[in-house]
Amino acid sequence: MRFVVPPDHPCLPGHFPGRPLVPGVVILDAVLAAIEAQHGTLPALRLPQVKFMQPLLPGEAADIALEHAVDAPRWRFRVQRGDTLLASGEIVAEAAP
Repeated sequence: MRFVVPPDHPCLPGHFPGRPLVPGVVILDAVLAAIEAQHGTLPALRLPQVKFMQPLLPGEAADIALEHAVDAPRWRFRVQRGDTLLASGEIVAEAAP
């Protein structure tokens, strides 16, 4: 899934003045949207591992790649801008009580 955070997104003015960067939480929201587009609404989630390696700038396109575990509600993700890895990690859906 490809996404772009527009330069007028409301999160950008304070993150950071003069050199806006897309906040990590906005990138993670795009990852969750990609998972839910494939698997439907998810229950509570854990993020046992997330790494941000490079910044995403407003207006830049980024691609999300997902790997879904066959035996568990667990996904590994990679967010890339071309060949540059921006973020990677793991998202786990909690089991219903």
